[in-house]
Amino acid sequence: MKKQYKLGVIGGGFMASAILKGIVYSDFMRAKKIIVADPSAQAREKLGELGVYTTANNRDVAGNCEYLLFAVKPQTFADAAASTKGLPVEKVITIMAGVKKQKIKDLLFGNNIKVARAMPNLPCSIGSGMTAVDLEDFSDDTDECSFILDVFGKLGEVLTVPEEKLDAVTGISGSGPAYVYMFIDGLIKAGVKQGLTEEEAKILAVATVKGGADMVAHSEDKTLSELISAVCSKGGTTIQAVESFKADGMEGMIDRAVAACVKRSKELSE
Repeated sequence: MKKQYKLGVIGGGFMASAILKGIVYSDFMRAKKIIVADPSAQAREKLGELGVYTTANNRDVAGNCEYLLFAVKPQTFADAAASTKGLPVEKVITIMAGVKKQKIKDLLFGNNIKVARAMPNLPCSIGSGMTAVDLEDFSDDTDECSFILDVFGKLGEVLTVPEEKLDAVTGISGSGPAYVYMFIDGLIKAGVKQGLTEEEAKILAVATVKGGADMVAHSEDKTLSELISAVCSKGGTTIQAVESFKADGMEGMIDRAVAACVKRSKELSE
């Protein structure tokens, strides 16, 4: 039976809003083909400004859409799933960290349900994000895969990975923006100590991080070690900072931080 809406969303929070803005503003899908459920009248009013249909009833969404996106917190998923009991849910997309596909299927009462797990990050809210997506359940249908990839492609870059790699994804891109912000914050504070104003240091730090990242992305013929060497000159200034980072164990510090993040992600999925 043909559903009234192409995409239904349960949960109208920050990331759901970012996804819907990316879809609607890019003209990828007409707003009238989207329905969103959220218990907050304020959230529904804000989402309604996009032209999507809103409701407080999860069943209005789950029973009337082709693709059902769960954009709720992992700890509230069981209640959200229970509210859809008995409805013909067939294709599910989830952005919940740590909630595995089998648990989603169990709580939605059917192993025949297809589930795609996605891990978007915060910069998706400005169209510069990174999303990793597990599409294994949809691998037999090119059109379904394309639709899901296009949804997240409106928010930035997309990478397909199997579910077992999503914990690692959380440690790198899912949580990674916080690491970048910490590094930029450190550069700004260091700049202020060296006599720059906070605004001057911020402009320099942000532009340097953006430019460095762009150069990595566009220097396929050079390794990261070669790019580092290109900035350093023997007996110069950069090598002094690089040697200081090495002495302080910067690489090990990053490795331990990512490992701690991945460990927690695995704990949440158990």
